[in-house]
Amino acid sequence: MTQNTLSAADVQPLVLDIVKEQTCYSESDLRLDQAMEEGLGIDSIILASIVDELQQLFAFDTKLNTASFNTIQDLIARCVNVAVTEKGQQKLASLGVEHTVQATPQAPSMDNATVPSTHQTMRDFVADGSPDLFSKVRKFNDFYESQEQTGNFWYGMPLSSKCENRATIFDAYQNKEREFLMFASNNYLGLANEPRVVNAISDAVKQYGATNTGCRLIGGTNHLHLELEERLARFKGREACIVFPSGYSANLGTISALMGPKDTIITDVYNHMSIQDGCKLSGAKKRIYKHNDMASLEEVLKNCSDSDGGKLIVADGVFSMHGNIVKLPEMVRLARKYQARILIDDAHSTGILGATGSGTAEHFNLKHEVDLELGTMSKTLAGMGGFVCGDKEVIDYLRFYANSYVFAATIPAHVAAGLIQCIDIMEKEPERLEKLWSNVNYLHSALRECGFDTGDCESAIIPIVIGDETRTMELGHHVRQLGMFCQTVVFPGVAVGDARLRISVLSQHTKEDLDQAIEILLKAAQEVGLPGFSR
Repeated sequence: MTQNTLSAADVQPLVLDIVKEQTCYSESDLRLDQAMEEGLGIDSIILASIVDELQQLFAFDTKLNTASFNTIQDLIARCVNVAVTEKGQQKLASLGVEHTVQATPQAPSMDNATVPSTHQTMRDFVADGSPDLFSKVRKFNDFYESQEQTGNFWYGMPLSSKCENRATIFDAYQNKEREFLMFASNNYLGLANEPRVVNAISDAVKQYGATNTGCRLIGGTNHLHLELEERLARFKGREACIVFPSGYSANLGTISALMGPKDTIITDVYNHMSIQDGCKLSGAKKRIYKHNDMASLEEVLKNCSDSDGGKLIVADGVFSMHGNIVKLPEMVRLARKYQARILIDDAHSTGILGATGSGTAEHFNLKHEVDLELGTMSKTLAGMGGFVCGDKEVIDYLRFYANSYVFAATIPAHVAAGLIQCIDIMEKEPERLEKLWSNVNYLHSALRECGFDTGDCESAIIPIVIGDETRTMELGHHVRQLGMFCQTVVFPGVAVGDARLRISVLSQHTKEDLDQAIEILLKAAQEVGLPGFSR
C-alpha cells in the first residue's frame, strides 16, 4: 500500500461519515452488508450525492458510479488503496483518524467549463459539495445551454391549441408553431376537451367565483367539494374520500400524517417522486424493494418484522415511466402475513384499469383488500387535485393531520364541478375505455413487432427503452422533428442508463394517428442508427 492510500480500517469511518451526513441515519441504522437501496432505503438521488462527496475525497482512476457497489461494505472496498485528495486528508483529520497521507491534486474544477462532456447526465448536477450553493447551478447551465442548442432539451414547449390527439405547439428549435401528433398527454379518455365538462366548469365559475380563497377547514369548502368526495368514494367502492390540492400533495400529506419515526415504509424503487418525498417528510424508516419483485418485498418485510411501529407498503398502481402494473395479489398476501398496511397510488390507473376504470384494486378484483387508494385528478379525470379513498375513520384522521390538506387552499369549486361531470361521463360511456384499450393493444403489438424494446408495459403508457441518455435525446429530437410529440425520459425520471421515450396512448387517437406514429418512430430509429434498425 502506497503512502497516500488508506486501509479498510481507515476508510470505514470516512465512508460512514459521508453516508450518515447524506442520509441523516445514525450509525446504528447502517448495516454494512445490507443493500443500500432495497435494504437501507437510500434513494438514487442520495446515492448520487454520496458518490459525488467520495469523488472529492478520493482520486479514483475511473469515475465512481452507483452501479459499482451495492452495500456500504462494497463502497468501502472500492475506496481501499485509492489515493486520498487534500480534501480527504482534511476530512480524516476532522474525524480524528490518525493516518499520514500525501496530498493528491484534485481534479480540475468545472466551474469555468464551457463545453460539458457528452457523457454527462442530469445526475451529475444534483450536488457537488461546493461551499458555493450555486456552483452546481452554473455547471448545469452550461450543460443545459448545449442541450438546447442541439435541440435535445425541448421540455416546456408551449401549446397554442387544445391538447387532443393532435396539438399545435411552438417549436423553439424551428422557431415556429407546428402541428404534432400528441403522445405526451395524460388525457386518456379525452375528457379535458369534452363540451359537457367545459360547460360545467363555466357554469360553476359564474356561480361561485374564481376560487375559494381558503383551506377546506376554514372557509374553503363548497358543497361541490363534498359532492365530489362522495362521488369519488362511490366510484372507488370505498366508505369515504378526501380531496387534496394535487396528487403530489395527497402523497406528501397522507404518508407524513400516518407515518412517524417509529414506523417503517416499504416502497418500490420506481415509485413516483411524490411517494419518495412523502417518505422523507414523515421521518419514518424507509426500506426499498426491487421493482415489482415480490421476493424482494418479502425479504424487506422479514428484515423489519421485529421493528417497532407500524408498516406501510406503498406502490404505484401503474408505474409512470415503465407502464407496468403492480403485482397486487401477491402484495396483499404478504401484507397480511407481515401485518402491514397497503397504499396504492392510482394516478395512471384511475380511468384506465378495471372493468369500470376505477383502478388497480378493481383490475385484480381486490377492491376491499387495499387500505388506501390514492390518485390524481389531473390525468384521466381532466382537472386538478388529488384524492385518497379508504375507511371513513382513516379519512377523518387525515382531515386534521395531513398538513398539505389542512394548511393549503383546495381546488376551486368550478374545477370540482368539471370533475363530477367527468365521473358522470366515465360511468355512462364505457365505450371510451374500450376504445382506449383497442388503441393501446394495436400500438403496443405493432411496436414490438417492429423490434422496439417496450419493457413489460401493460397499460396506456408504452416505453421505448434505449438506455443511453445521449442516444435517447438524439432519438427524441428526430421523433419531434418528424412531427410526433412524446416524452424523452432521463434521470431523475428514471435511473441513469435506463433512458427511454415514453408514449401515452389516448382514446382519441385514430388508426391513422397510430400508423403515422409507428412510421415516425421507425424512421427516427434508422436515422440515429439505433441497434437493430438499419436504413
